[in-house]
Amino acid sequence: MGAPTSSISSELYLQHLENTKIYDILTNHNIEGYFRYVDDILIVYNESKRDIDCIVECFKNLTPKLEFTLERETNRRINFLDITICREQNFFSVDIYRKPTSTDVIIPNDSCHPKEHKVAAIRHLHNRMDSYQLVPENLEKEHNKILQILNNNKYDTSILRTLDTKIGNKHREEKTKWANFIYIGRETRAVAKILKNTNVKVTFGTDNAIGKLLKQGTNTPEINMITVEYTS
Repeated sequence: MGAPTSSISSELYLQHLENTKIYDILTNHNIEGYFRYVDDILIVYNESKRDIDCIVECFKNLTPKLEFTLERETNRRINFLDITICREQNFFSVDIYRKPTSTDVIIPNDSCHPKEHKVAAIRHLHNRMDSYQLVPENLEKEHNKILQILNNNKYDTSILRTLDTKIGNKHREEKTKWANFIYIGRETRAVAKILKNTNVKVTFGTDNAIGKLLKQGTNTPEINMITVEYTS
């Protein structure tokens, strides 16, 4: 934990397992589909022909270093990453999934942050809604949810229409240099405006980065940090 190569090493190890032992499990049990993203796996199987508990036991016996927990679909629905997959009569449909602990909090519109930082979260919500193939009722529900988030954080809901006009516009002129400024308000914006027609592209940052706040000085006592994941 904490090493720059941790995530890469973990991914290499999991891919090694998938191309050796896991491949044999999926083949021997005729699994219909196997999809993994980092540590989340979605398995599609025929429940009338396959015992999923037996398959999970095979996974658990791969190595004592890995633990697997099973979540079954409920009412023909299951959550995977940020979507809910629904088994309809003749097709699959998807909906946006949010954890019960999810809130409507994004950077408030009246906060002293660069506009680019504020719009980033809204653009993410908009692009996700636009990219996923949502059925009309789920699309309308997600659109209303985004409007609720905008209202709760004091944004003008017309910003969604602005994003609609900009979607797909990814061919911007390349700049040769970048400049990073700590954002303090109008003064920073004024400097960026001066550089607008030059070959310098401006990006904004904040002065309260975690790395800086936790930076140890010569007289700083040692600190320990842990992260705990609870599963039931």
